Amino acid sequence: MKKVGVFTSGGDAPGMNAAVRAVVRWLSAHEVEVVGIRRGYAGMIDGEFVPMAPRDVANIIQRGGTILRTARSKAFMTPEGRSEAAKQLARAGIEGLVAIGGDGTFRGAIKFIQEHRIPIVGVPGTIDNDLYGTDFTIGFDTAVNTALDAIDRIRDTAASHERVFFIEVMGRHAGFIALNVGLAGGAEVIALPEVPTGPEEIAEQIRTSEAKGKSSSIIVVAEGAYPGGADTLMKAAQEIYPFEGRVTVLGHIQRGGSPTAHDRVLASRLGAAAAETLIAGTSGVMLGEVEGEIALTPLAEAVEKRKPINRGLYELAGILAE
Repeated sequence: MKKVGVFTSGGDAPGMNAAVRAVVRWLSAHEVEVVGIRRGYAGMIDGEFVPMAPRDVANIIQRGGTILRTARSKAFMTPEGRSEAAKQLARAGIEGLVAIGGDGTFRGAIKFIQEHRIPIVGVPGTIDNDLYGTDFTIGFDTAVNTALDAIDRIRDTAASHERVFFIEVMGRHAGFIALNVGLAGGAEVIALPEVPTGPEEIAEQIRTSEAKGKSSSIIVVAEGAYPGGADTLMKAAQEIYPFEGRVTVLGHIQRGGSPTAHDRVLASRLGAAAAETLIAGTSGVMLGEVEGEIALTPLAEAVEKRKPINRGLYELAGILAE
């Protein structure tokens, strides 16, 4: 393989630039030409290709977001769009791809491989940490620390005003951010998609906390834990047991910012391993880290298999909140 394309797709995640850097520098060191594809699959269809050499990725390891930019492409979801993307790659002489992204990115890659036999290796870049086959995804650690910093600040206000704060974090289908930030932030309740938590339970917890002398509480809610999110959940709990409450939705702030050391190291390891795996002739897999070791997982398994939350952490959070 003489020329490889690298792209980022879907939601941005801190550490994506570190992964791009590792891919470019590993391939360049092995005399493989690298082409950056801007704006993910959308840019692939439009032929937005740019040559990348080691100096082109200098001073990006510490930057959040992605220098290649990202997009969600409706055109790539169609056979016609994927055919156009394959034609563009062929014209540019690109023989294989390193795809950095999450669930949607990998589902697109699976279709692309099936229809056009383009060799693709995936690198898990998503703050949700919801991909099977890796203990942590790139961006997750940074997102948790960003959310934790916000919760620490909100707790000061909650204590000063003797209020209950419902803090909504990202996680439509997976509660990894909520669980980890809730435990680290000392939340009284953590509501996850995987563990249904209704307004009755929250109202009872707040009642119990007040009886023990607590004048404020932090409730961490994953966005997909309850229909309508944290705001609807709080209002439903207030109808059962009246309390002074406020809602803070952290939203996209969790995606931005300079990646932590953990995310930079993880991205560097997985980016280099993905480049090596692709050149070795393996395709249709995601590179992850399991118990400290590099692990290969078929892309289909990475997106289809359910990654379980750590029930031990959830139970510990409940005990420590008492």
